[in-house]
Amino acid sequence: MDNNQAYKPGEVVYVIIRNPHAQDVANVQQAAVVQNPESPNQLALFLHETYYPLTDEFAVFPSESEAEQAYQEAFGFSEDELDGHYG
Repeated sequence: MDNNQAYKPGEVVYVIIRNPHAQDVANVQQAAVVQNPESPNQLALFLHETYYPLTDEFAVFPSESEAEQAYQEAFGFSEDELDGHYG
């Protein structure tokens, strides 16, 4: 999928992003879709005061609930695991 056609500047999206200092830590973050200041014909994600080219390397979701669901599927416990998990 060409992310540059899927989103428009000004849209708010949600991404699953890993902590660069602890690769086993990831979370859902809100980001803005903007024109890429380094390449005006492309879009970027503006996240944590930094521009990231909008590429297929990012898991981008139109809503926080969709991002949270994907996060739980990738990193969270299933309901069966939670039944026997007490912390």
